[in-house]
Amino acid sequence: MQRRRGRALEEALLDAAWEELTARGYAAFTLEAVAKRAGTSTPVIYRRWANRAVMVEAALAHASSLRAVEIPDTGTLRGDLIAIMRTANESRVGLLVATAVLLDGYFTERGSSPEQLRERILGGQRSAAESIVRRAVERGEVDPAVLEPRIVSLPFDLFRHEVLMTLKPVPEEAIVRIVDGIALPLLTRRSPRTRGSE
Repeated sequence: MQRRRGRALEEALLDAAWEELTARGYAAFTLEAVAKRAGTSTPVIYRRWANRAVMVEAALAHASSLRAVEIPDTGTLRGDLIAIMRTANESRVGLLVATAVLLDGYFTERGSSPEQLRERILGGQRSAAESIVRRAVERGEVDPAVLEPRIVSLPFDLFRHEVLMTLKPVPEEAIVRIVDGIALPLLTRRSPRTRGSE
């Protein structure tokens, strides 16, 4: 058996945990099964993760980092929103579907919500939505006076909702409707204060 240490061992364990989660779901997820899949022992796992919930969180963060989406810079808010949703269709839909379908029991056990899990995984880093909208503000496309967190996250919330309702990538037509029909009218409107000073 190949002897792994440090980061290589940790990545092998997280890969095995992700494979176990996607194969069996959270309800049947055990650290013993992960150890067997990774070709190691459970004490090796317990030295790093105290219980299965913590290991699943780490495995989700690891899987998410492997599917990280580069934030596009097309020069326009519309272009950036459409481009990132197209890219997410290719690399993130499987992750979204897997977490929605496979985590039955996790939230009850942890006493948490999908939003709290997302916060744990992102760890306070700026979201793609915030980065895209911030750049649009710098270009003068978006009036910062009309922004609030729910409006900034709305296009991505709608994208996620579409994926979770269909368990499939979002069709191009739906992406364009989300961006042109909902996101842009909300994000590019001007506050009365700003209009009055123009």
